[in-house]
Amino acid sequence: MAAQPLSPTSTFPSLFCTNTNGVGFYKFGAFLHSHHVSVSSSSSFSMAKPNQSISRLCYSPTHFAKSGNGCSWIQDNSSCHGVAASVERYQGSVCHALPTKPAQVSILEDLFEFICSGPLIEKLGLTPTNVADAIDKWLAYGSYLCRLFKVNEMELTIPQKARFYHYYIPVFFWCEDQISQHHSSFKEGEEIPPLVIGFSAPQGCGKTTLVYALNYLFEVTGRKSAMVSIDDFYLTAEGQAQLRESNPGNALLEYRGNAGSHDLELSVETLTALSKLTKEDLKMKVPRYDKSAYSGRGDRADPSTWPEVEGPLTVVLFEGWMLGFKPLPTEAVTAVDPQLEIVNNNMKAYYDAWDKYIGAWIVIKINDPSCVYYWRLQAEIAMREAGKPGMSDEEVRDFVSRYLPAYKAYLPTLYEEGPSGSDPKRLLVVEIDEQRNPILGY
Repeated sequence: MAAQPLSPTSTFPSLFCTNTNGVGFYKFGAFLHSHHVSVSSSSSFSMAKPNQSISRLCYSPTHFAKSGNGCSWIQDNSSCHGVAASVERYQGSVCHALPTKPAQVSILEDLFEFICSGPLIEKLGLTPTNVADAIDKWLAYGSYLCRLFKVNEMELTIPQKARFYHYYIPVFFWCEDQISQHHSSFKEGEEIPPLVIGFSAPQGCGKTTLVYALNYLFEVTGRKSAMVSIDDFYLTAEGQAQLRESNPGNALLEYRGNAGSHDLELSVETLTALSKLTKEDLKMKVPRYDKSAYSGRGDRADPSTWPEVEGPLTVVLFEGWMLGFKPLPTEAVTAVDPQLEIVNNNMKAYYDAWDKYIGAWIVIKINDPSCVYYWRLQAEIAMREAGKPGMSDEEVRDFVSRYLPAYKAYLPTLYEEGPSGSDPKRLLVVEIDEQRNPILGY
């Protein structure tokens, strides 16, 4: 059952207060902790609107717990177990990319300045005033993410702060804006289909974790969303065997992954059905793929295990490593790898199966496709160290080698022109570094 919507202004009363001397302190229910915060005219808070109350700049959670030397903002985890469990089912430990060197977050002014320093703030057209006006939401969303990822809100590391306040939350604001634009294109009384947001991002860059974080934020703010991956549309084991037999000697089609290894008919049926979930009494099951079947070769999961989604859907979060890739002239792809010619021909059908359903795009940009190898190697080493089956270094190298030709061929065009059929006004490009965090891009 989805969590009930939470209103930052009503559910979370302010915990930052000022006394008659202008000295700030935090209020945790009956507990008062003095954190003397100056609010002089030189403060970053001065960039907020005139007469704006400083008391808006923080709020207290509905639950609090004594932890360490003070009170933490860690919330009751009961409402996020399903999402967290799903993350782990998809990619192992949900926090594998979040380092743990402690750097305590305790003063709101510091957090405000940290938010404003994010590389996506200017890109999204936000100003310090905008941040101050919406600070209740920033703090609420940060609190929700701490709950989801089971981290102490008062002891976030710098990388965790960056992941939440420089990446996940700004992207969520962008998604909210895209949904508003989508809704405004319909007349009053018309049924509004969910907005499909496409996430095109290389393997291992953290896109699945990003999508789960966004899905959880939609859930706790009272909107229904669905998560779909291009992996869910892989051919069955039988279909993969037929594809392999039809293309002997082509390493790019020997296993699942490249264009040609997906059941496009299933994807069309699924995306079409999701677009019709506009009423409360409508529901459907979304396909899932079992990568562990047949000793790792994979097969479609039993339909009885597919998750069910209910209407009315607000948004569909559709992610994949090759979403938005465009077919190129034959000579361009064969110059990268002759085996790409068949893959390139297969790709011609993918726009009608996937891209045309997408109304807004998020492209996660990397400078060097070789990062995919290192990210995958990190994940497999972590799995082995945790006592779980994982690929050897050589197996990782062989696995990634089957994707690198497509990256080398198609990423330059994706970054230069955008995804197939995309509107530049509805496209967000987020450039990330080797630690999977946003950086200042173009």
